[in-house]
Order: sequence, then structure tokens, then C-alpha cells
Amino acid sequence: MTTDLAAVLAGSRLLPVLTVALAASAGPLADALAAGGAHCAEVTFRTPDAERVVKAMAAHGALTVGAGTVLNAEQAERAVAAGARFLVSPGFDEEVIAKARELAVPVVPGVATASELMRALKAGVDTVKLFPAEPLGGTAMLRALAAPFPQARFVPTGGIGPDQLPAYLGHPSVLAVGGSWIATPGHLERGAYGEIRRLTAEAVERTAL
Repeated sequence: MTTDLAAVLAGSRLLPVLTVALAASAGPLADALAAGGAHCAEVTFRTPDAERVVKAMAAHGALTVGAGTVLNAEQAERAVAAGARFLVSPGFDEEVIAKARELAVPVVPGVATASELMRALKAGVDTVKLFPAEPLGGTAMLRALAAPFPQARFVPTGGIGPDQLPAYLGHPSVLAVGGSWIATPGHLERGAYGEIRRLTAEAVERTAL
């Protein structure tokens, strides 16, 4: 396994962020995302079924699946055991970083300040999640953080919609952008997989702009 996120994402710059209440949604959701052109997805550990969702989507085979909202080492271990290929955390936690290294998977800790970014870089982590990106100031905040830390790569997430994708992806420090608008809990409750496929295709097209 590799601990390099860019290699795991294999060039994909769109990261759908998914909060899935029921494991039964995993197969149709993976179908819709893949049909829309997505190559990866982050399943947040915010629901009781999250572990089963990761397992089902990973077994589906159409997407590289990671686990998000990983708050501790125990969750990290469960996520990787379920098939997660990478881990994402909303903040910086040394135990999560250490567990990811032990499991040989990429980890993307969240940062919201220069101090947190310095902690991540000092720990040997050069790819971080700027979170919550839009409430923090959007691309202005991204530029401000990237300027003194040219070695850092960012995965901005939080409040980003399709219209902001080109601006974020236009910055050379951005590896990928996370977006939860592509497949919301509301979409899943309604079984709106056709809409998810359409939103995914539109977002993938915007990543090429």
C-alpha cells in the first residue's frame, strides 16, 4: 500500500464527501457516482452504518473509497479493515496520524490555522484538509495559507459548491476538492440516484475547466 494520497486518488481532483445513513444505499450510490465519472469518494464516519457503507462501496470496485470524520485511532483501524484506502479527519490528531502510518494508508488531517498547518508539516504530513474552507474565507484563506508553506498540498472541504470548484482547483497547491453537494442525505432518502449521477457529471466537467 502507499501513503501518498495523490497516488491513491490517481489524478482525480473531485472528492465526493458522503454521509450515508443506510448501508443499502451503498451499491446504488457507487453506481451513480461511477456513472457520473467519479473515481473516488469519502464516506464520513457520522452514521451507525458508516463502516458497513465503506465495506460495501469498497467491495463494489468502481471507486477508491476513503473514510472521513475519523476522530480517533480505533475508528481509523475499523475504517481500514472495512476497505478504506485513505483517512480524512476534521482536525489534527497525533493518534490518528500514527495509526494511519501503522496501517500504511494516506491520512489527511484538517487544519484551519497556520499553527495547525505547521504542526502537520512538522509531523511529516504535507497534504491537509482545509476545513471548513468556505467559512474560513474560501480561496482567499487558501492563498494566505499556501503562500508561506509552498510544500503543503490542500484538499479544501466545507461549504464548497460547484460554482467554486474552478477557483479552488486553479490554485497550484490544491490536490483535490471535497464536496458534499453531490450526494446529500436528502438525495439518498429520496433515492435520487439519477440526480446524483447528473451532479457528479457536472462536477467532473468543472474540474476540467
